[in-house]
Amino acid sequence: MRTVLAIALLLVTICAFARDDFDQRVQAAKMAEGTATGPAYQRAFWDKTGNPMTDALKSCIKSNEPADKSPFTLVADISADGHPQRVDVRAPTPLARCLAGQFSGWTFPKPPLKEGASYPVEIDVSVTQ
Repeated sequence: MRTVLAIALLLVTICAFARDDFDQRVQAAKMAEGTATGPAYQRAFWDKTGNPMTDALKSCIKSNEPADKSPFTLVADISADGHPQRVDVRAPTPLARCLAGQFSGWTFPKPPLKEGASYPVEIDVSVTQ
């Protein structure tokens, strides 16, 4: 019984840490948007992302019919060479995971950052229709 309780407590702790990490990454992305270089990077990012994101979302909806179109948040770190890393979603529906998978393979504009750092981004996704 003690072993089961210990495992349950460990799982709760791991889940709480994962939730905190996701929330911290979202906050870091929002803070990056507010820096002096944030607005310019956001424009460049969305100029590159807008149409592919829409196309990927449509493709993911079609491949997951009937798709759960609940809103979700995608968070990622953009490396110095523009590649997404640590892509994660909350709520991880099949649609959200599909979009995250496609997003992971794209290349974005090189972000404004210090050597060895990455640039956090977050995208709130809502599907209408």
